[in-house]
Amino acid sequence: MKLFTTKQIAELDKYTIENEPIADIDLMERAALQITNWMVQRFTTEQKILAFVGPGNNGGDALAIIRQLADLDYNCEVYLMDMGKTLKGSPAANWQRLEKQGKVHLMKIKVIDDVPQIDESDVLLDGLFGSGLSRKLEGLPAEMVNRINQTTNTVVAIDIPSGLLGEDNTENDPEAIVRADFTLTFQFPKLSFFFAENEQYVGQWEVLPIGLHPDGIEKEPTDFIWQEKEDIREILPVHSKFDHKGTLGHALLVSGSFGKMGAAVLASKACLRAGVGLLTTHVPRLGYPILQTAVPEAMASVDQHDSVITEFPKPDPYSAIGVGPGIDQKQNTRKALCFLLETAKVPLVLDADALNILSLQKEWLEKLPEGSVLTPHPGEFRRLVGKSENSFQYIQKQLQFSKDHNCVVVLKGAFTTVSSPAGKLWFNSTGNPGMATGGSGDALTGIILGLLAQGLSSEEAALIGVYIHGLAGDFAANELSEFSMLAGDLIENLGKAFKELI
Repeated sequence: MKLFTTKQIAELDKYTIENEPIADIDLMERAALQITNWMVQRFTTEQKILAFVGPGNNGGDALAIIRQLADLDYNCEVYLMDMGKTLKGSPAANWQRLEKQGKVHLMKIKVIDDVPQIDESDVLLDGLFGSGLSRKLEGLPAEMVNRINQTTNTVVAIDIPSGLLGEDNTENDPEAIVRADFTLTFQFPKLSFFFAENEQYVGQWEVLPIGLHPDGIEKEPTDFIWQEKEDIREILPVHSKFDHKGTLGHALLVSGSFGKMGAAVLASKACLRAGVGLLTTHVPRLGYPILQTAVPEAMASVDQHDSVITEFPKPDPYSAIGVGPGIDQKQNTRKALCFLLETAKVPLVLDADALNILSLQKEWLEKLPEGSVLTPHPGEFRRLVGKSENSFQYIQKQLQFSKDHNCVVVLKGAFTTVSSPAGKLWFNSTGNPGMATGGSGDALTGIILGLLAQGLSSEEAALIGVYIHGLAGDFAANELSEFSMLAGDLIENLGKAFKELI
């Protein structure tokens, strides 16, 4: 699914009206019906629906929804925020339809004290402001938002919580944004829905189709994409009947140190589960018996040092190299990483301590081989690029980092983002909070390494790896619960995840 800015979505609305063609008020009616159907499935006619309505199209949507609900015998009230201007266009037409219908109590709110008492069982419908908002709320609008947020009632936001901007909320007032329990958005999720700091406003969000014109969607360019199953199926490699271990790549994984050999085991298992033909894992000497016992399918390369990595095998035999899980940041390890960066001719997958070392030696970033993949969690990325005020700024830095260093960046999180040097950014649709456990990142490193070694592009390996990683995590959570799953459970479910896509 393409993702668009709020300005682009407004243009797609306009394109649909002109080219379907459809009248603005009929498109509004179509959108309202989607939310009405959603609400009928969740709320009974014994619950009163209170709509907080603004003067724009978001308010027009709310008025249409309330009329439709009233026709279904719901008890509804409307509180229209009176900003001293007469309603115009479709919102005015929907107000008139409500007046003619005669089933809904209509009130105009000029000052906040005009809002009557709200019962605990009432459902609040937020239709104050939509995605066309371009500045923070003040005055009566902010007071209306505050009144909604003071309640403990269920709040349903139309398209976007009032006060929340669709992209960058850096200059916004966090106290002037509706905290919704549910956000029912039209056709596309807004970019701000994917950012952790906005979860408190968006709640659970759901995309409702309203039939925006497919030609307009196809023509409209965007750098943001919501990655789904069919997208991954299109790029997943198909094995030939005559493939063998020599044709499916030879990966080198450099991992582990004293007390952190589990990282090497997990990453090795995940790499092999990702279908690589051969895997060599380079470990400190103490890790040799651990690796050979825990992962007999991997070949072991043994460092001269007992407890840390101080050297790397010659990179020539390998089609991709993964470095970082559990290697620590000792001085000898840093020197070895620098040498690898200077000599490797194949793409690298860099994670964990490899990224922490790079954050201390940022000049080494210029040595990254073309097509390398970096897989930081937010803390590691912050050390690489510096602090930002919010997630929107971080994805801007992520895109710039990929361009500057000609690499793919996988920024791990609830909606893991993958950025390419060409300026594209994908949001992942799989995964769950149960994956927030030690070793999950090591598993992702192994998966991406295994795919990269098979000859996929760095972009393809990252996209497939992130999706499969999350899907395996979803299978594990379904079986064991989000509370109880381990990284090893995720790896055990990789076969099931791949099978889902084949």
